Amino acid sequence: LCLSTMRGKEIGNTLYETMKDFSGIIDKVLHTAIIPLLPLYICGTFVDMTKSGKTFAILSVLWKVFIVVIAMHLIYIVIQFIIAGTISKKNPWTLLKNQIPGYTTALGTQSSAATIPVNLQCAEKDGVCEQIRNFVVPLCANIHMCGSMITITACATAVCLINQIPISLATVVPFIMTLGVAMVASPGAPGGSIMTALPFLYMIFGTEAGDPNGPICAIMVALYITQDSFGTACNISGDNAIGIVVNTIYEKWIKA
Repeated sequence: LCLSTMRGKEIGNTLYETMKDFSGIIDKVLHTAIIPLLPLYICGTFVDMTKSGKTFAILSVLWKVFIVVIAMHLIYIVIQFIIAGTISKKNPWTLLKNQIPGYTTALGTQSSAATIPVNLQCAEKDGVCEQIRNFVVPLCANIHMCGSMITITACATAVCLINQIPISLATVVPFIMTLGVAMVASPGAPGGSIMTALPFLYMIFGTEAGDPNGPICAIMVALYITQDSFGTACNISGDNAIGIVVNTIYEKWIKA
């Protein structure tokens, strides 16, 4: 916020461009080094689980987790657009229909950043003015990770139950709150959210089991990556719901 304020007054351009270039470096490292190696990492994780005889026990639970996660994504998207439609006095089902191209693009790219151009077109169909959509959609693509949070929390809960790790609201609620702040720094690239969440998994798994280099976190990464596209689709769909609300507030209270 401070950088944006200074940039608007033309006194923080250098610092802003520095941070922007650093963000580009992080995205480049993710796309060229980390993400291409993740399939090998996931393969190694499942080979290790097969060796220890845990694969079928885990998979018998995980397909149920995936169904629950995807259902939660869809319910969350519908709720967001119902709220946005109520505030803007537009038909929520029409707004949901307009979002389909953005949703399907996110399923294919697994990247919020790569879906921005299509999402901007969806926002235009929703009647969001150019000024608002050009600000809200790119911003939310990097800081609004609701689908990723749903997935990470659900997978973490499942891993706790599978490995008989004690879990309660006293551990889950602080984890969710911390994750909500951490996701603001998550890059809009495939796997970016789970990489951002790794240092905080100890809050729910414990210090020993929550080691980012340990087998529990390896399972978490494997679980997340296998359905990352659905989390990304939920993220970018919520971006447009936010854009509709912001546009309504702008036209009703600011522009008027």
